[in-house]
Amino acid sequence: MTSHWISICALASMFVIATVLPINMGVIAFVGAFLVGTLVAGMNAKAIMAGFPADLFLTLVGITYLFALAQNNGTIDWLVKLAVRAVRGRIAAIPWIMFFIAAALTGVGAVSPAAVAIIAPIALGFAAKYGINPLMMGLLVIHGAQGGGFSPISIYGGITNKIVATAGLPLNPIATMAASLAVNLAVAMALFVAMGGLKLARQRTGARNTPFDLPQVAHGQGGAQVYGNAEGDSLAEERRTAAQTDDSLMNAAPSTPQAEGARWYQAVTVIGLLTLAVLTLFFKQDIGFVSITIGLLLTLMAPNLQKRALGQVSWPEIMLIVGVSTFVGVMDKMGTIDFVGHSVAALTSPLMAALLLCFVGAVISAFASSTAVLGSLIPLAVPFLQGGGSGDAGVGAVGFIAAMAVSSTIVDVSPFSTNGALVLANARGVNREVFFRQLMVYGAAVTLIAPVVVWLLFVVL
Repeated sequence: MTSHWISICALASMFVIATVLPINMGVIAFVGAFLVGTLVAGMNAKAIMAGFPADLFLTLVGITYLFALAQNNGTIDWLVKLAVRAVRGRIAAIPWIMFFIAAALTGVGAVSPAAVAIIAPIALGFAAKYGINPLMMGLLVIHGAQGGGFSPISIYGGITNKIVATAGLPLNPIATMAASLAVNLAVAMALFVAMGGLKLARQRTGARNTPFDLPQVAHGQGGAQVYGNAEGDSLAEERRTAAQTDDSLMNAAPSTPQAEGARWYQAVTVIGLLTLAVLTLFFKQDIGFVSITIGLLLTLMAPNLQKRALGQVSWPEIMLIVGVSTFVGVMDKMGTIDFVGHSVAALTSPLMAALLLCFVGAVISAFASSTAVLGSLIPLAVPFLQGGGSGDAGVGAVGFIAAMAVSSTIVDVSPFSTNGALVLANARGVNREVFFRQLMVYGAAVTLIAPVVVWLLFVVL
């Protein structure tokens, strides 16, 4: 068995172990990266750690810390109430507002994780507040961000168009953009119907205007999502300093003297969130560093909130995501990803090669960078791509690029991707372990089904 197949089998084994036993998969993945990297690939610890996704780690920590502060001081609850007034109590409109805002942000140039990081905490706050299925809400935010991701002025669109132009292939940016938006919109509509969206049309905010449940992030849990002492300390601190009578995001508002001047502090928090959006969307600053910086400034104004906020950072989910990403980084350095891509591209049937490349792109993107996948797999297809339509001699370049673009990005609903991890980290009022498994099952289904569907739509037909 070659080193490539050993690493692939190791990855598959991690899923089996983490599913059968209540063990955080991130722990298994770190050990797997160490064993496969040293024993199979001959890598040292420094080379293995080079695959550690420091940017993703910082993004998850920074965003969850900042929004925990906003959650604890009642800012998110305040924003929820304002937004509900804006839609005049139509609960069914809320998921679609989040979908199109996320699509608009990525369409004008925001990176997809930045858009999801900004929208998801507020969207999932709505879900917890008004009885909306949190899985549906989170998925609509992600699909919205992916749907707008291939406009000619977006990050995905710009990178893909540059790669296609460099490879000397026919270029149609509008077709790629329309394909991504249409597929993600269709999936979002199906999710809305399947997950109770039609029932929301008969509800107004008065129907379920109940306080937020205490987020599960502050509860000790068993199994793969076990939390450390920081979680117990944060919950104890919350109960010591909170009154149980006010309608707030934590189902309790800070008692006096913290409640004094709360509105001005919430206004400052909103300014901080707007600053985060401006700096990351328009000035391209790192969202992790910016969110932690704003969080520190807010903490300096109310130091007692820090202990609870740090305890609410989703450490088990972060451990899981960065562990798997580190192992995938080892596979990348070993050349396993290139090995799989070239093996598929060497097939004699162009149509079958196109389908398998879409599958490879979907599977890898579920764990790694979508832009990296597009950059590495599209050039591999050059030998069998032609400018015309599809047939036995080859496949149409425009259709294949659209299929590749959609299949490599729609899988970002996976909890192992940045977008899926952000939704998981910000889910409220749910059992985190169950929510993780739901995301994993949905992500697996999309990874298996989406490549076939887009291949049929854009390559075969």
